[in-house]
Amino acid sequence: MDIFLQQIINGLTAGSVYALVALGYTMVYGIIGLINFAHGDVVMVGAMIATSVVLALVGHYGDVSVFVAVGAALVVSIPVCMALGWTAERIAYRPLRRAPRLAALITAIGVSIIIQNVAMMFWGRNYLNFPHIIEPSVLQLGDARLSMLQIAIMLGSALIMVALLLLVHKTRLGMAMRATAQNREVAGLMGVNINTVISAAFLIGSALAAVAGVMITSYYGVAQYTMGFMLGLKAFTAAVLGGIGNLGGAMLGGLLLGLIEALGSGYVGNLTNGVFGSHYQDVFSFIVLVVVLIFRPSGLLGERSGDRA
Repeated sequence: MDIFLQQIINGLTAGSVYALVALGYTMVYGIIGLINFAHGDVVMVGAMIATSVVLALVGHYGDVSVFVAVGAALVVSIPVCMALGWTAERIAYRPLRRAPRLAALITAIGVSIIIQNVAMMFWGRNYLNFPHIIEPSVLQLGDARLSMLQIAIMLGSALIMVALLLLVHKTRLGMAMRATAQNREVAGLMGVNINTVISAAFLIGSALAAVAGVMITSYYGVAQYTMGFMLGLKAFTAAVLGGIGNLGGAMLGGLLLGLIEALGSGYVGNLTNGVFGSHYQDVFSFIVLVVVLIFRPSGLLGERSGDRA
């Protein structure tokens, strides 16, 4: 039972991050039907910037409050990631809105490769280690351990998800986003500025990516220029699992994927004496993707246009 509880905690922590990244995928897809495979690399940029900022603070001032360090990392990484997302939309994606979807998809892959290589030239190939500034405060739940950082990640993700739902369903911008998702041409005729709405979706998604990047690098302790590729694929899997284009589905899919990974790697690892353990947790993610695409391509919650962002 303690192993089960520990894996649930680990799965919800990872799933909270997957859900944040999946929201960026599903917002863009819901509005313009684009699978932005460069989104994971925006998360990577956020993680690399956050780690660099904290390293600079620790190197210059020595002991730094965790709130100051993480706050500074967010203040720097969020605007940079938003600018990166806006630039990609303005330069790479906007000219292809009326092109075949395959052209936009290939362009997204190209943007991903460009971001990766620019990050490699800027930060190098080596891993950046996040400084040990977060006190390892732990709550004991039997033999299971719940750290304060895990609580902060899960609580922060939940608050951000609720705020995004309120934005989409209770504000004029959210109304414009839902109208654009339903019918772009009609929304434009009714006075909605389509370019502004699409840009807002990229800006919001990129801000979420920056927050996810800070969470990942503080939780796992490292950041590297290739980390966005696998993370992006997992977040895409989460969006498909829940129902891509559906905000609630992205949240549900992210949490479920994190739980599936944690429980699969934990229990299958024990049953096989470690042969298929945590090193094979990615396998469980893509088994889920294949099964969902075969038996329920629309995802668990389907694609309800009223909830599309």
